[in-house]
Amino acid sequence: MKKTVAVLLALASLSLGGCAAVALTALGVGMATGVSHTLGGMVYKTFTAPQAQVKRATLGALSRMQVKVVQSKREGSTERILAKAGDRDIEVELEALTPNTTRMLVTAKKDGGILRDGATATEVILQTEKIAGVS
Repeated sequence: MKKTVAVLLALASLSLGGCAAVALTALGVGMATGVSHTLGGMVYKTFTAPQAQVKRATLGALSRMQVKVVQSKREGSTERILAKAGDRDIEVELEALTPNTTRMLVTAKKDGGILRDGATATEVILQTEKIAGVS
């Protein structure tokens, strides 16, 4: 059984040879901007700032981008902002890690579908960082 799994994994990896260049390019872009990406299309960054400051900056960034905030709600130490831009549903999660450290996670989905827009999510974080004046 183990031998069969190993052979299947080896064969599957042969078809992924071209993906390495794309992954390295994406990694380089993410590292250059200080923004991290997950395989699922979610984009995140940790700010050295209180959650309230990051929330104000996020709302300012969404306003600057002319993205309509649909809902903002708090669940424990997490603030969730839902917004809409054209055919994109944007979800921003602000988690207070410490009183002066906030983790921001942004997901932009195309109209409730499974396709994610990492570029839009990254721009929300970059604009938030610009307004907050912190990294």
